[in-house]
Amino acid sequence: MLFELALVLESKIAPYGTTFFMEHTLSLNEAKKAILLSQGIHKEHKLGRGKAATYKALASINYVQIDSISVVERAHHHSLWNRAEHYDPIHIEQLLEDKQIFEYWSHAAAYLPMADYRFSLPRKHAFAKGDEHWFKKDKKSMSYVLQRIKAEGPLQAKDFKDARKNKTGWWDWKPAKVALEQLFMEGKLMALKRQGFQKVYDLTEHVLPATVDTSTPSEAEYFQHLVINYLSANAIGTYQQITYLLKGLKSPVKKYCMQLLEEGLLITVNVDNQSYFALPNVHELLKTKLSRHKVKILSPFDNLLIQRKRTKALFNYDYQIECYVPADKRKFGYFSLPLLSGSTFSGRMDVKMDRKSKVLNVLHLHIETKKADEFIIDLKKSLDKFLAFNKGTSIKVHKITSGSQILTNNRVNDFTSTLIA
Repeated sequence: MLFELALVLESKIAPYGTTFFMEHTLSLNEAKKAILLSQGIHKEHKLGRGKAATYKALASINYVQIDSISVVERAHHHSLWNRAEHYDPIHIEQLLEDKQIFEYWSHAAAYLPMADYRFSLPRKHAFAKGDEHWFKKDKKSMSYVLQRIKAEGPLQAKDFKDARKNKTGWWDWKPAKVALEQLFMEGKLMALKRQGFQKVYDLTEHVLPATVDTSTPSEAEYFQHLVINYLSANAIGTYQQITYLLKGLKSPVKKYCMQLLEEGLLITVNVDNQSYFALPNVHELLKTKLSRHKVKILSPFDNLLIQRKRTKALFNYDYQIECYVPADKRKFGYFSLPLLSGSTFSGRMDVKMDRKSKVLNVLHLHIETKKADEFIIDLKKSLDKFLAFNKGTSIKVHKITSGSQILTNNRVNDFTSTLIA
């Protein structure tokens, strides 16, 4: 009763259209804590071990992004390693083989829980009806590759010859590759697995488990899935954030959120003068403790910070991955990893794994906290684990800078000694 009374006292009345709702308040620190707990950050030991823990981690955040950059372990492995204790990259292969997860498109290429397969169908139907992904449809090529897979079984793009000359790059895919991806986006083909990071395509009916629900969700079911899953994984969100990179859904999802608000299935919370939607139990998250000193070395494609404007607004962390920035204009490095200390982003670290020498090169560590000495000690613990995750044996530090203070040569040397000790 006292807890409920406290919620009423800290709330205010907020207008939405012609209806007024009770709007709760979260401090910025409370909001960050709720987000990190929803994302499973600092709580990796709670999920158990093995591929079951990996599945729980993936399902709890809805998906993990797949990316081709491999200067350190790839993004999907990196994001899961940060959430599931004793994560092993083989878990993904095992979960694919067990048909517990599948590959498709979230805001980008991703692994998703097979239990959510039916919610990929609206996007697939849209592509089948004429929406373009990256290229225009080539029905002749699509028919050709589909017939070959029907006759021969699973195939990769490399199994189809390319007779063209003067090919220029990945954006100039051969017709068969374009056709395979179009059929994949339409749902006629699925990725059975990856070999050498390249998809192995097969007919969807051969990949799907017999028990999976393949019924197309109604509009209400689809919107509910988007809203509830997003808020479960992210604690709070605007309708724009919920529909991030989803074409044409902002207005209908906003309307649906208002409906859920009227039904009491959502609440609104005010954080730093910005209104967000949340599930009614969001305050319960705050009862759980969260580590203040553990440092997380995050992937640039981690679910926690993939929406950069949201990260800036809620965590005051202005992050940009610079692998797409010309070399002479980079500030922090090609593949600078965000460093989360407790609930605060305290720096970034450009790294590259030399797999032959097994040396993890810290090309540029940029510290963004006044508590640099404490941060370095906590970072050292995480860096050793990251080294082991990348199957390395030693660390080499090339450069350390600070955004909050001038670092003398002696301090740089002390920090370097701590990190490589």
